[in-house]
Amino acid sequence: MPRKITPGTKTLPVRVQTLACPPRPITSPQPSTQKKLDPSKHSNPPTSKFPLITLILLTILWTANTSPVVATDLDEQDVKSAIDRGRKFLIKEQGHDGSWAVDGPVDSRVGVTSLSVLSLLNSGMSPQDPPVRRGLQYLRARSPEELSPSMETYQVSLMIMALSAAKEKSDVVKIASLSQRLEDGQITVGNSGGWSYGLRNGRGFGGGDPSNSQFAVLGLREAVESGASVSRQTWERIRDYWERNQGGDGGWGYGEVSDKGDRTPSRGSMTVAGVASLSIAQQMLKSDAGVAADGTPPCCEDPESDKHIQDGIRWLSRHFSAHQNPGSGGIMWFLYYTYGVERAGRLSGTRFFGDHDWYREGTAVLLKTQVPIDGHWSGSGSYESQPVVGTGLALLFLSKGLAPVLINKLKYGTRHPNNPNVLVDDNWNRHPRDVRNLTELISGMPKWPKLLTTQELDLARAVKNGGVNALLQAPVLFITGPGKLTFTADEIRLLKEYLEQGKFIFACPSCQSAEFESSFRELVVKLMPPGEGELKPLPPDHPVYRIEHPLQPDGVPLFGVDFGCQTSVMYSPEDVACYWDYWAKVDPPKRNVQLKAKIVRATQIGVNVMAYATGREPPDKTQVRDAIVHDSELDNVERGLLQIAQIKHDGAWNAAPHALRNLLVALNEAVGMSASTRMRDLPLNDKNIFRYPVLYMHGRNRFTIAAEERQQLKAYLDRGGVLVADSCCGAKPFDKGFRDFMSQLYPEKKLERIPISHELFSDKVGLDIKLLKRRTAEGGENSSGGNFTVRTTEPILEGIELDGRFAVIYSKYDISCALERQVSGNCEGYFPEDAVKLGTNIVLYAMLQSLRFKTAELLPAK
Repeated sequence: MPRKITPGTKTLPVRVQTLACPPRPITSPQPSTQKKLDPSKHSNPPTSKFPLITLILLTILWTANTSPVVATDLDEQDVKSAIDRGRKFLIKEQGHDGSWAVDGPVDSRVGVTSLSVLSLLNSGMSPQDPPVRRGLQYLRARSPEELSPSMETYQVSLMIMALSAAKEKSDVVKIASLSQRLEDGQITVGNSGGWSYGLRNGRGFGGGDPSNSQFAVLGLREAVESGASVSRQTWERIRDYWERNQGGDGGWGYGEVSDKGDRTPSRGSMTVAGVASLSIAQQMLKSDAGVAADGTPPCCEDPESDKHIQDGIRWLSRHFSAHQNPGSGGIMWFLYYTYGVERAGRLSGTRFFGDHDWYREGTAVLLKTQVPIDGHWSGSGSYESQPVVGTGLALLFLSKGLAPVLINKLKYGTRHPNNPNVLVDDNWNRHPRDVRNLTELISGMPKWPKLLTTQELDLARAVKNGGVNALLQAPVLFITGPGKLTFTADEIRLLKEYLEQGKFIFACPSCQSAEFESSFRELVVKLMPPGEGELKPLPPDHPVYRIEHPLQPDGVPLFGVDFGCQTSVMYSPEDVACYWDYWAKVDPPKRNVQLKAKIVRATQIGVNVMAYATGREPPDKTQVRDAIVHDSELDNVERGLLQIAQIKHDGAWNAAPHALRNLLVALNEAVGMSASTRMRDLPLNDKNIFRYPVLYMHGRNRFTIAAEERQQLKAYLDRGGVLVADSCCGAKPFDKGFRDFMSQLYPEKKLERIPISHELFSDKVGLDIKLLKRRTAEGGENSSGGNFTVRTTEPILEGIELDGRFAVIYSKYDISCALERQVSGNCEGYFPEDAVKLGTNIVLYAMLQSLRFKTAELLPAK
């Protein structure tokens, strides 16, 4: 969810429906109709608090074009609606005793109930919600002896996963007991290390299979999360099992390799199981081998190979499908495979299998295959064909795959001459589990989302496929390595666009490499505007030193560069990622105490950097704001909703990427407007600007607007549109650029201060805001010093008046960064609460002016 920003006052009782009122298009205007509000349908009719808002209810609707939805372009509400319908189906199917049952040859209620509870918890319900509470009560009352021997591994594993997800202390003992039962059931005859269906015959029973084995691994992992102890030998046997049964093609089949080396063909469902299981085992088997007596780890040595995982990922890259289970001959066990894809992708940190965005493509298929009449899913296979099981598997994919991506780890380097998709070295990944461990640590902390993920992102492939959109799913890009960074011009351009979208780069060297540091400093110069790319030590009062853990600036050297509203690039000269790589949920035997202290320090630095970069609110995968390219088609503007488009330009146009969304959220909550928070970014030469009543613009740097764009904006303003703009942190270069822009647009006019007596500042429009808190430079407006003071003073807005209305409204003092609450001590502008008030009045006034213009235009001539 976006950060909520609300005004300081709560006395805003009006709830109205505001309809989009764009200015007349420059080409072939579409017919308009005038809508009237039926007061009887609104429980909170307009009051005298906002007497002019009632006029906005007469807003004119323009007929919107319809266009097909791109399958991989997820809509947040569509995904969450599908999850909600699936939840309701499961709740409806729950029995009176709290269990879920399906038809089958054995009593599988414990397993199916565990799967259903797990799905409900992961899809947003809490242990206190009645359906979940009754399901948990049913599971807690079951003893292992009640389980069917022919389904015991599945049921014990799923019960652990469900109880662990509830995170209630009363379940710890039961989880530990079930975990021990799983360990005792691991097959050791023939050095197997896997699991079969039954657990009761102990370690010496039969052969295992990958399906039972992967569920046992998942159950043991969750048991460790809950505090249970699982022996290192068990994890070693797990690792050996999956490595031994991997095929030469990199995949896994359903079955173990025979003594003669025979094996079944690779399948997608078993290959995702192998990738996920080995990723878990790798995490559990980190050791202190090679650590010096003073706790210094061997950061400069070559990393442990994860060849088996990478071979599995390459198999999936070649064979991935979002429509069927590869290698199964069709859709057999498709939902079982789909849930496995989520685990493999999330646990290995892989967003793309080949060119396939597994979450977006998989979700598109699930949205289409959900049964509309009752919201269930069913697949093809003995159990997943049962709607309760199929729905549980689909919900787990949608919910867990929706988990926010915190960090993209940059994959870069020299390419194989015969295959540009293959890197010839792993220098970018000297510490393979660094960001994954840090993210897992953060996921368990208060104030953060309970499930966060990371991804590895191939920069060269991003240039070829998807551009900057390939990077935008994560708010933080992490770069590390032991040598010189060399990027192409296109790759540098992509990184620059990433920063311009309001994102964040964090870097550190592997092995304290001076060569890496030198090249990273050179890279930052290329990413920033001229003269602004020097990495400098962060001041002791920088928020990063106190945002989560109290850090001593003298002992934590960090460097940074400001871009937009905040420090957007940070660099640690220490190899903190090496210590992240050694972090473990449960420490290995005889962990070096001094290493432990170094790990704590390094992870605290990482946590603070991530908290500063994201505000602890990384977006989920449906909230990602894709960069929009020029589009010749007209936008499908949502009827009945106020929508505002943001203007793209070459002066850090998106320095405060969440400002507009936060303002619209505040309008919805405080004033009761129906404003869409779906963002649209447009260049001024896009004819779609005529479909939006208000355009929004901000930045930090000088910018240039082509003559064609100026001409179209002038036509937009002359026809009733309103442009709202502010200078991020009161940046002088943007202020100068905007004034030059206005003088080019209207040579005969100039920006004039809007008098404080104007209705824009009064409760006739919104709130009475004659006095607001503003941070300004000491020594006056033209001061270039670094000292700032806070004053309660009149708000200052400037504008250009056309036909008795302000068509341009501009603030040379910051509003945008304050709306994001990303404001530093040297940000010249309004405080967050007052920025919301000022922004609210500006939007209400802009809508009012657009309405007045359209109403006058429609009146018959006298």
